[in-house]
Formats: sequence, structure tokens, C-alpha cells
Amino acid sequence: MTNDSRYDILFEPVQIGPKTARNRFYQVPHCNGMGYRDPTALAHMRGVKAEGGWAVVCSEQVEFHYSSDITPFIELRLWDDRDIPALSRMVDKIHQHGSLAGIELAYNGMNGPNLYSREVPMGPAHLPVATFTYDPVQARRMDLQDIRNLRQWHLAAVRRARRAGFDLIYVYAAHSLGFLHHFLSRRFNERTDEYGGSLENRIRLLREITEETKDAVGDVCAIPVRISVDELLGEGGLYKEEVEDMIGLIADLPDLWDVTLAGWENDSRTSRFSEEGAQEPFISGIKRLTSKPVVGVGRYTSPDRMVSLVKKGIVDFIGAARPSIADPFLPNKIREGRFDDIRECIGCNICVSGDFTQSPIRCTQNPSMGEEWRKGWHPERVQPKGKTRSVLVVGAGPAGLEAAHVLGKRGYDVTLAEAGTQLGGRVIAEAKLPGLSAWSRVADYRRMQLQKLKNVEIFFDSRLQAADVLEFGCPRVVLATGARWRTDGAGHFHTRSIPIAQGACVLSPSEIMEGRMPAGREVVVWDDDHYYMGGVIAELLAEKNYEVAYLTPASEASTWTRNTMEQHFIQKRMLEKGIAIHSFQVLEKIELGVAVGACVFTGRQTRFMADAVVLVTARLPNEQLALDLLACREAWADAGIEDVTAIGDALAPATIAHATYAGQRYARMLDEDLMPEGGLPFRREITELLPMIDWKKT
Repeated sequence: MTNDSRYDILFEPVQIGPKTARNRFYQVPHCNGMGYRDPTALAHMRGVKAEGGWAVVCSEQVEFHYSSDITPFIELRLWDDRDIPALSRMVDKIHQHGSLAGIELAYNGMNGPNLYSREVPMGPAHLPVATFTYDPVQARRMDLQDIRNLRQWHLAAVRRARRAGFDLIYVYAAHSLGFLHHFLSRRFNERTDEYGGSLENRIRLLREITEETKDAVGDVCAIPVRISVDELLGEGGLYKEEVEDMIGLIADLPDLWDVTLAGWENDSRTSRFSEEGAQEPFISGIKRLTSKPVVGVGRYTSPDRMVSLVKKGIVDFIGAARPSIADPFLPNKIREGRFDDIRECIGCNICVSGDFTQSPIRCTQNPSMGEEWRKGWHPERVQPKGKTRSVLVVGAGPAGLEAAHVLGKRGYDVTLAEAGTQLGGRVIAEAKLPGLSAWSRVADYRRMQLQKLKNVEIFFDSRLQAADVLEFGCPRVVLATGARWRTDGAGHFHTRSIPIAQGACVLSPSEIMEGRMPAGREVVVWDDDHYYMGGVIAELLAEKNYEVAYLTPASEASTWTRNTMEQHFIQKRMLEKGIAIHSFQVLEKIELGVAVGACVFTGRQTRFMADAVVLVTARLPNEQLALDLLACREAWADAGIEDVTAIGDALAPATIAHATYAGQRYARMLDEDLMPEGGLPFRREITELLPMIDWKKT
């Protein structure tokens, strides 16, 4: 069954009601930022998961009625029959590789502000909508007729999902993101009728809808229930013991239990705040309550850990969202014993940011994610090399490693020159910071792949000058020389240097990561980057017993990390470590022993004692080699050089995901004419124009 019998158990078929999953790998529903806007790109992305061995591949949330839309998030829709073809396209791609297709029907209710439909939201109580952005909208309390209507809407969507070809049709009661969760939780449900109060009453609607769904599909589709076993709020919300009692009351009604934590930010924590398998204490014990299969998640990438979960009777299926994004072929690689080829998820949640920014999903480890149809990129296959004979890649950070890896797979002769003594660049440096050790997997995976490529030669301690590059004589030169953090204060707020007194101790994150620590004990961290770095540097300094004052012009620490669902975890940890957070503060200037801040609104100044100031603002590309090569361009032809290209941080500093994408993009496009339409380097779907209708005459 597998190349290593220890893992045979993971490839046993499992019955889910009337359906049979070919193995235990289960891609649970997850968002992707494409939804109804990019249905073909979405279909191909899910299809690649099925090709990679995931026996069950599910959709994201699928809105089933216009009275509950979650704009600005872009999910799928099944409002009426016109939505069926787009969903069927995804089903067909999943079925093409022998996998089961699941749909997660969703009515967000008190999570749906209805910014598109402009309908009044509904829920079990008169309460503000519980959105991520505190929308100034309230949901109205549903009456019994509303509940009857909602049951009929759900039933109509179930029938449409069946017609679309889905094998599994979810009843969704999880993550505090839907009406069924709200009815289950006393936090939202204060009703005194038959749908509120006792546990039996609060579960009534879940029971009714599950029964109706099963009756509607007969023995054609399986019906999973997705439920959150804990809201991590104690008895103020859903908690494990109570949810176990609920599950016990309808234990064998659904065909499968998909168990999660609530909210979504707890279920999908970043690796900075959660280890692999952190959900196990909550999902353990669910199987003893039911005879039906159970799936749970935990950012699992270790095959041995997966086997242990099944053998211990904790789960029947290894559920995954993020690991299936990082490596759609993870199941096949385990089956074939190709463990070194697994792209392990680093838990950075850059994938989640696609949903929060309404943009196609991306992944730090897997640059092809979201580009399967748009650019024709496959995570495991690349086209053969073109006319170029050899390529010189300068710099072995994430962009250089990815470029060398993909170029090597295409068959080019690659020389990789690294100025230091190890592969990884910024990834290796940042992985040493608090909570970021999993990020080293970016370098680990690519290092192991390069070791297998005989046509890639690596040189360390090779800080090349322009003359050295000319001597190599490679037709194509890729500059992936990275970037360094600025020390002049320029960034988002100040676009020019700020006044800094001569002799003041000013450091950058680059210097901190190189081991240089501030003098004295009082340190000011000025964060005008707003992603993770400012908070991590402050945390590192606090751990080393510095007194840290953290200044940011934003309303909170590391504010962009709302898009990775970790901002509140970051701020909590900083406060627990004694870091003084000063929001809405601008660093105006640095004097000897003093950092002068100012309120972003009033300009009123505050003086902060500072033996040192760490500036987390912007970065400058390491572009000297590029400039020197441009200066001697007339010598390129004699040296056999056709082109010199800067990529990743060496071109424009950004995230690690941007860097690996840049490396992949260069390597994929070398010698290729990849302009699928209208001069664009990607495909796009354009909304069909409907006939003009005069509503006054209809």
C-alpha cells in the first residue's frame, strides 16, 4: 500500500455514510480569497489537492442565501441555481482525481453585516454583528417564522449542492461564524422559547437541520456536522464538557463529526503561538461519544504524529487546511516515502491574509498556491529548460533558493553563490527570533531539494563583485542579494530621515539579528513596519531584561497581523512581558539618551528615556552589485551575459512569501512566453454582462 508499512494505516479507506474516502487525508473547508470572483482558479486549486492524494477536498464557506452575505470577504455563493455551474466546475476537478468533494453551506447570521445585499442580519438575539471590523450594524432577533424560513433556505441549498455533484454536504455549526453556532452558545442565545435555554433547546435547530438535510439527500450524499468543541471562554461560552453533552445527544445522526475550536483565530493560530497538535486536548474523547468517523486539525506535518492520532483513536481522518496549502501532495509523498520532499507548513498564516485582503491565496512555502490556473503553475511539475545554457544565482535567501531549485528542476545548469556560510538568508536569521523557529522550514525544504540536483553547484563565502560575475560567463544572472533594515527612521510615516543626535545608540533589526544588543537597559522600539518584526524585536529585548517602550503610529501593536489573525495574541504577549505599548505615537527625533515622541493627532510631545532606539521602519535592497553591473553593461556581451535581473528583497523588500514567489516566477518564466491573454502574465475571469433590465417595467 505504501513504501513504508508503518504508514499503511493512513491509506486505509474510511466509510462516511454512503460514501467511501480512499484514505484518511481530509482537506477541511478553508477560505482562499478567490470564491465567487475566481471560480475557475479556485476549481483548479482544489483539483490539485485531489491529485496530490487528499481523499476529501472541501470548499470554503458557501453562502446559501442573500440575506446573509459576509462582504468584504470573497467566499463562494449558492444563492440560486445560477451559482451551480461554478460549483460544479470545482466538483469536476476534484472528482477527476478520485476524491470526494465537500461543500460547507454557511449562513453567517450575526457574522454577516450584509454590506452587499443590504438586508437586515438575523440571529438568535438583538445584538451587534460579530464581525472582524466592528461594523456599526445590528442583527435582529429571529422569530419562529424566521427560523422556519431559514430551514427552508438551507434545504433548498442542500438540493442545489446535490445537483452540483457534491459528495459531502456540511451542516456548519463552528468557529462562531454561523447561525447554528450562535444558537448553540449561551454567549449569543438568550432565548426563552423552544430554541433557547436548556442544552436540548439550544441544539434543537442543529438537530432539525441535520435531519432535514439527511432526508433531502437520502443515500446519495454524506452529511458531516462541523462543530466547535470550545470557545476558550470558560462557561461564558461553549466549553468542551458542554459540547460533548451536545454531541452525545445526536451522536450518530450525522455521518461524520468535524471538530474545531472557536473562533477561527483559535483554530488556526500561527506557529508563533501554537505548536503542532495544539487542539488535541480538546478533540480527544470525541470518538468515544459516537460511532461515526471524526476529523480534527492541528497543523499536522509529521507522518508519525498522524499515525499516532489514528492508533490512539483520537481521529479517523487527518484534517488539514494549512498543511494542504503548503503541500497539496503531502499524502502522496507520505505514501511514496518521499518525506524529504514534503513542504512543511510554517504556520505563518500568510494564506489567511488572502481572505482578509480579498486577494487570491498565497503561501510562503508553496508559491504555486492560487496560481494553478492563473499562471498554469503546478506544485510538483515544471516545464523543461529553454535555450539558456546556465544561470548564476547570487544570494541563497528565500528568493535565491527558490530560483535555484526551480531552475535546477527545469534542467538548467545553476551556480548558486552565497556570501555567507549557510543557506537561507533572512529566513535563518528570523527563525532565531522568539516563536519563529518553524520558519526555518523554508530553507530546510529547499536545501534538501538542491542536494538532489546534480546540475546545481553551490559556493559559500562567495561575496561576488561585478568583475567576479563577469568572469562566470553565465548568460543569465539572478541577483537575490536581499535587503537590510534602515537606520534613519524612514518608513511609512516618515518618508525621509528623522533627526538623530551624533553618538546616539540606534540599531536596526538586522543588527539585532546579527547579535548586537543595545547598551544600557532602557530601549525604545519604534515600529513603523506594522507586521511581525517590531513586536518580535520588543519581545526578544524584554526576554533579555531590557525595559522596553514600544512606539507605533497605529492604534495597536503589529496592526497588519490582523490579517494573519494574531494581532491580539501579539499584544497580549507583549503586555505580559512588561512591554509598555504607546499607540498613536510618532518618533520625532532621537537625542542622546532620549527618544522624542509625538501624538499623531495633537503633536503633543513625550520624552522617553532611551539608552538605545531600535528602528523597525523600512528596508533598503542590497543593490550595489546590481548598480555596479549596470555601470559596466558594455562588458556584458564579451562576458557572455545576456541579462541581469534582481528579484525578491533585492528588488523591493517584502514578505518571505513575496520572495519565494519571486524566485519561482523568475525560474518559471525564463525563456518562456507566458502571457496567456491580452499581455497579462496571468489568466483572469471577467463577469458576464447581463441584459439591461428596466426594473420599472418588470
